Amino acid sequence: MAIRRKKRFHAEIPTASLSDIMFFLLLFFLIISTLANPNVIKLMLPKAQTNETTHKNHISLSVTPEKQYFLDKQEVSFDQLKGELQRITSERNDKTVVVRIPKDLQVQDLVDVLQIGSELKLNFSIATSK
Repeated sequence: MAIRRKKRFHAEIPTASLSDIMFFLLLFFLIISTLANPNVIKLMLPKAQTNETTHKNHISLSVTPEKQYFLDKQEVSFDQLKGELQRITSERNDKTVVVRIPKDLQVQDLVDVLQIGSELKLNFSIATSK
């Protein structure tokens, strides 16, 4: 007399934790991608052979092709630029400013910005792309 099982054995792969892992990976990559590029203002930077990285806490001064000035994503007019730079550098105790200026602006625009930094005795670094 042959005894048969009512249910046959089926191979099963437990996937309950897979959705949790995928959720955490997605969350991790979303957070990392927002931290990777803190400057939202898109500019065509001048090219250089070598690049040096700076700390993330430096003051960022961005100039758009329309000659709009942004200090850490906050728009500032050119007349107020000197006062705002002085205020921010005294608050942060950091005298390093990273200048992000488009490659197609005139040299005089860059010199005007660097002149303000010279008067305030700030350290300027020009951002470039590789």
